Amino acid sequence: MAFRKFLPMFDRVLVERLAAETMSKGGIMLPEKAQGKVLQATVVAVGPGSTNQKGKLTPMSVKVGEKVLLPEYGGTKVNLEDEEYFLFRDADILGKYVE
Repeated sequence: MAFRKFLPMFDRVLVERLAAETMSKGGIMLPEKAQGKVLQATVVAVGPGSTNQKGKLTPMSVKVGEKVLLPEYGGTKVNLEDEEYFLFRDADILGKYVE
């Protein structure tokens, strides 16, 4: 719950990546090198948004609790109380999963 003490600025989004799959669908244990990079994450905090040229606030496209798809590269790693999170710009997030 360290992210409750951290509020991203402007159009930044704090996410927690989902855990990597350690077993295949057939039940075989996967070594670390065979595990793919996890591109799915859960949004844990969002900034207020950015301001446009007229000074109006542009709303964020994601909300806390949503599952999102991240780019393969990018983001800033942030360690908060021994937990690993990542900061992305709102525009860098590729999409969100709708239930």
